Amino acid sequence: MNVLAIGCHPDDLEIACSGTLARLAKEGHNVYMVHVANGDMGHAIIMPPELRDMREQEAIKAGLMVGAKKVYNVDIGDCVLGRDFQEGLRRLVGVIREVQPDFIITHNPEDYMQDHVEVSKMVFEASFTASVPHMFPEFPNAAAVVPIYYMDTLAGHGFEPELYVDITDEIDLKLEALKCHESQIKWMLEHDKIDFVEWVQSISRFRGLQSGVQYAEGFRTCKAHSRVTCKRLLP
Repeated sequence: MNVLAIGCHPDDLEIACSGTLARLAKEGHNVYMVHVANGDMGHAIIMPPELRDMREQEAIKAGLMVGAKKVYNVDIGDCVLGRDFQEGLRRLVGVIREVQPDFIITHNPEDYMQDHVEVSKMVFEASFTASVPHMFPEFPNAAAVVPIYYMDTLAGHGFEPELYVDITDEIDLKLEALKCHESQIKWMLEHDKIDFVEWVQSISRFRGLQSGVQYAEGFRTCKAHSRVTCKRLLP
């Protein structure tokens, strides 16, 4: 299968679903990772142009560690996704048509910040728009409308999983991939006194406790028409 994971910022996929992506890659599936926003506003000292380039390289390193075939940067600035929605939609349609995914993982429609919410809406719209040949014809080969799985919210607030993936064997890899995002991990520890690696591990442990394993990641399904399947697509 071709699996397309679409996050807002360069570290969001590592936080919420990289254990699942690593399992899929180990099982021989083609995993592709996308960050829509470039993360250029995620630091108070490093200036946006430098941070944008830094975070792209961190995302590529982390994605390759997880086992992704390719890491895409849609390259929309932080905090402007609502204003640049159409351009982000256009670029995302191009990625979907290139990857031809069997299913998509992205943000829950309700999350803690607007950029995440905008990406969730953008993915839902782009994944349908990609099936319409005369929309954005500069990107050939229309894609099928496929199931969407919503990944956990930050710290699990307001999110009750329907499906769990056992990532016990992948937890160390998940945390190492997260550590690749050094500009964020170091800043949060020094500035906010938050050990984000420990935080993410704790959420994975909590989801594991809920599902009877050591570590897990939780997901919900998009229940719109043509998104529902009786197959188990997650590992």
